[in-house]
Amino acid sequence: MPFLPVTRKEMEDEGLSQMDFVYVCGDAYVDHPSFGAAIISRVLTAHGYHVGMICQPDWRDPESIDVFGEPRLGFLVSSGNMDSMVNHYTVAGKHRHEDAYSPNGETGHRPDRAVIVYCNLIRRKYKKTPIVIGGIEASLRRMGHYDYWSDSVRRSILLESGADLISYGMGEHSIVEIADALAGGLRVQDITFIRGTVYKTRDLASLTDEAAGAEGTVRLPDFETICQDKRAFADSVRIQYENTDPFSAHRMFEAYDGKTFVVQNPPSMPLTQMEMDDVYALPYMRDYHPMYRRLGGIPAIREVKFSLTSNRGCFGGCNFCALTFHEGRIVQARSHESILAEAREMTKDPDFKGYISDVGGPTAEFRAPACRAQLKRGACVYRQCLFPKPCPNLEADHSDYRALLRELRQLPGVKKVFVRSGFRFDYLLADKDRSFLRELCQYHVSGQLRVAPEHISDPVLREMGKPDVATYNAFVKEFEKVNEQLLREGKIRNSQYVVPYLMSSHPGSRLSDAIALAEYLHRHHLDPDQVQDFYPTPGTISTCMYYTGLDPRTMKPVYVARDPHEKAMQRALIQYRRPENYELVKEALLREGREDLIGFGPDCLIPPRKMQERWREKKWRKGAEPRLK
Repeated sequence: MPFLPVTRKEMEDEGLSQMDFVYVCGDAYVDHPSFGAAIISRVLTAHGYHVGMICQPDWRDPESIDVFGEPRLGFLVSSGNMDSMVNHYTVAGKHRHEDAYSPNGETGHRPDRAVIVYCNLIRRKYKKTPIVIGGIEASLRRMGHYDYWSDSVRRSILLESGADLISYGMGEHSIVEIADALAGGLRVQDITFIRGTVYKTRDLASLTDEAAGAEGTVRLPDFETICQDKRAFADSVRIQYENTDPFSAHRMFEAYDGKTFVVQNPPSMPLTQMEMDDVYALPYMRDYHPMYRRLGGIPAIREVKFSLTSNRGCFGGCNFCALTFHEGRIVQARSHESILAEAREMTKDPDFKGYISDVGGPTAEFRAPACRAQLKRGACVYRQCLFPKPCPNLEADHSDYRALLRELRQLPGVKKVFVRSGFRFDYLLADKDRSFLRELCQYHVSGQLRVAPEHISDPVLREMGKPDVATYNAFVKEFEKVNEQLLREGKIRNSQYVVPYLMSSHPGSRLSDAIALAEYLHRHHLDPDQVQDFYPTPGTISTCMYYTGLDPRTMKPVYVARDPHEKAMQRALIQYRRPENYELVKEALLREGREDLIGFGPDCLIPPRKMQERWREKKWRKGAEPRLK
């Protein structure tokens, strides 16, 4: 099947006078299963619905939304694969210089708060047509939420956009049920019963009357309350996180002015393996639409065109990650047959050079739920699978993932299979069989293995929901031991290294913690190129900590670095070798009384005064280990 229609002429060429759904998206049109818009539109098409795509419409022109006219069943609206505000702005509030989801990487092809703007554009033209919003931007704003960019608590995006429904989470189940309900003649206002959806109502009795089926429905703190009381906001976040599992979650609602109620139904059930296989077997074109060729193409396709999605969901439980809120903690995986079939098709692409760039998902090696109980009762509400230590019931097993990688390596036309998705070193250490690590190093690492300890200060790691630094150190030691063996045996040509992803200014991180991290990097001869400042995006425990100064699960106070200058110092400390960071690093060290780290001694981070880069390079070369980027 070709690309879905993007013009009225293409619609008419298919013999259609009206679309069932029109999908309005903030990304350019890329028909690849790494793009949410492609999955949802193809799933609907597979169920017999006709979908037209309006990608990156001109939000200043009402006619740009009228490409196909009014759809028979409704509009679907998404900001795209990224939140539009994250897409546009750095954590410092500066405009980004590139948009990988737009032609030639150009910025300016979508508005801020794209979902709201697109919905308002539709409502100006079509007052009554149903609008269903979804994707990451809508999903994580489904209830009252802290908005970093305005530094305020904002209403549910369902109310701000004027849409009728939110399809939250991954959406394959809920979007088909919504489509079937609309096609069956139900008014969109009456679609209140579908899992994975959020709707609005003025009928309080339907939510509180147990005789009407409201038993077990949970009332969140009212919106006006969470705007005024940070403790109430934290309590609301806690309740929402306790209701993210599809097996145990209750219906929840939030009141606005005591008149309007935003209601969240429990999440959709996880896809079965057969359903996952069916989704990824749909006839995607696996490329951007030809209309973008003359414009320079879509950069985002480069990283995913020759990658394979193996799973979704994550039981890692990092507090700064929205996966729990969006995909859930129960891992769902495709069959080997499904992945191998996609890989064989990939090898037929003229641009394929023999290298599969990734086989993974949110966490590369997760191929099954954390334990058997999750398949019956769901993930534990008050217990994490890996934090602070692996749960005794955790079934850490890499055998299935290892077997999958072996099968992919043996495919004709495949030269190398890389693993570049997130990799959980604590999960690997929990597996008594270390043979997977050896195969990973021998066949699937391109010189550097990127992992995410995020920090080395245990108090900070606790607030992140990450394992302690001793666990990371144990993994690095194991990794180095395996690579030394492979070098001696001639299995690999060059040394391979662990490269850590690090985060500055996460709630709980003080200047003293940032200095401790700098000392760790100095001792281990690490010079990271990439550093991520903590970004308070909607839908995470860490964002709640940032806004309230409280851990919502315990209500204990958490230190938060809010001052931009302190945040700049924390970031500079991670890259203390850079000349442009000298003044910030020196100020931080003096502020914390760490003059012992200023000087020419072996443990010093910086000299007493700013000196030429030659001195730094000379000092660096005294180290026995190579410089890591």
